[in-house]
Amino acid sequence: MELYQERGFDQTTAAEIAARAGVNERTFFRHFPDKREVLFDGEADLRAALMQSVAEAPDGLEPFEALLYAFRKSARNLENNRPFSEPRWKVVAVTPALRERELAKHAWLTDAAAEALRQRGVGDGLAALAARTGWAAFQHAVQAWIDNPAQSLDTHLLRAFDDLHALSTTIRSGQTQA
Repeated sequence: MELYQERGFDQTTAAEIAARAGVNERTFFRHFPDKREVLFDGEADLRAALMQSVAEAPDGLEPFEALLYAFRKSARNLENNRPFSEPRWKVVAVTPALRERELAKHAWLTDAAAEALRQRGVGDGLAALAARTGWAAFQHAVQAWIDNPAQSLDTHLLRAFDDLHALSTTIRSGQTQA
């Protein structure tokens, strides 16, 4: 992460990462297929934890409530790892190839959230819509936390879901005849 911050992602080589970590390049490539994956390590664990958190949400919760429950658990991990999370987020934001990889990760995690909701008995269409919308609210909260670390990620997350609820309520009560 230090190298990416100092030199930029594109200017950093796997050999330099290995040297900074005190290992040889072969050892680096035993752990990571390429230098991008240093920033995406643990993705499968994150997916499993997200699905498990949705499954563990208390019975009777609506889809957004179950997602919020799961995202609040994930938020604790991000907050506990802020020294890695924040610079990672910033490196990804300024590197087009990493943004593309991040979007693929988000799609994979969104699909996992939708599957976890389906396993809770939520219909296919509603599960997909809730997962996509909920993930967008989660990402919005993470960006707000990066921009304003004075408040906890949990606070930003609760606000994002409250805002999402307010938006949907406004639409419902503000409908007009076309």
